[in-house]
Amino acid sequence: SSGVSVTRDAAFRVSTVFACGRVIAEGLAQVPLKLHKKRANGKGSDPAEDHPLYELLNLKPNGWQTSFEFREQIGMHLALHANAYVYKVRGLRGKIVELLPFAPESVRVIRDGWDLKYEVYDNKNKKIEVSQQDMWHIRGPSWNGVIGMDSLELAREAIGLALAAEKHSAKMFSNGTRLSGVLSTDASLDKKEALELREMWRETQSGIDNAYSTALLYGGLKWQPTSYSSVDAQHLEQRRFQVEEICRGARVLPIMIGHADKTATYASAEQMFIAHLVHTMMPWYTRIEQSINVNLLNEEERKQGYFAKHTVNALMRGTFTDRSNYYTKLYAVGGLSPNEIRELEDMNPYEGGDEYRVPMNM
Repeated sequence: SSGVSVTRDAAFRVSTVFACGRVIAEGLAQVPLKLHKKRANGKGSDPAEDHPLYELLNLKPNGWQTSFEFREQIGMHLALHANAYVYKVRGLRGKIVELLPFAPESVRVIRDGWDLKYEVYDNKNKKIEVSQQDMWHIRGPSWNGVIGMDSLELAREAIGLALAAEKHSAKMFSNGTRLSGVLSTDASLDKKEALELREMWRETQSGIDNAYSTALLYGGLKWQPTSYSSVDAQHLEQRRFQVEEICRGARVLPIMIGHADKTATYASAEQMFIAHLVHTMMPWYTRIEQSINVNLLNEEERKQGYFAKHTVNALMRGTFTDRSNYYTKLYAVGGLSPNEIRELEDMNPYEGGDEYRVPMNM
């Protein structure tokens, strides 16, 4: 409705859209993602380093990407397209040996009853058909359960308005004769004289380089100053509001992209960061973990106790005082051993530190 075409590339040029995508993508990539296996006694789990999927998820998914780069890429796809497509390269005995990501716009999902297949188009528009068994499809929020709802498509009006407002501001600086007034004359000007006058004024007064320069009037021209209009004030307010509107669509707190409320304090900001982790990132973590369990592990491996898990404890760390109180209380009731506390603080264990200790009166 704003008259601006909202393509994917155009949307990326809106800093708020790109920042929201980065917040989610980097939030997914910075947290370790490891394959675990439940212990035989059913209590706890250990990293499944002997499983081939462990290194693919945690270190090197393919020949040119690190785990961080790979998960950042699919995180950006999920945040802005609500779909991520990854081809599963299989080796001996059908084991997955490589994960290759596709750009979402190059993949088309074909539904045949309850069966799915994927058509992938390369740069030469050549079509490659991929079966459902060989495609790891991670969906964002979905209406039909087959594909995620395109985030940019749903937010196109808010993004279009942000693009229009930004273009309006840019035009003010590039083309605006901003001396806060108008030129007038009682003389009659023909078309040629009017065009010459406009061109002269544009050369001497328009643009940033000519800001605050002195205007020389002649030939009966008069300068009539005008005040700063309410429309200009509303324009600035509109640009600020569009930041919040786009963040709302991405479900990202504005403070996470640097748009903070002036009334925010350090304590409230810390709670906002925790709220971001709980309400924005945890649904994505859960979605990806379950998708891995269903699509990258077979039924036999799931029965053996294999599962994927993001390690988000580091992001939940508060201040030193908060962490100290947390450790002290759990240590006092035997909930944590000294070595577990040291591990949470990235310190090496010591001999005898695996003992769980409680006060004598307990």
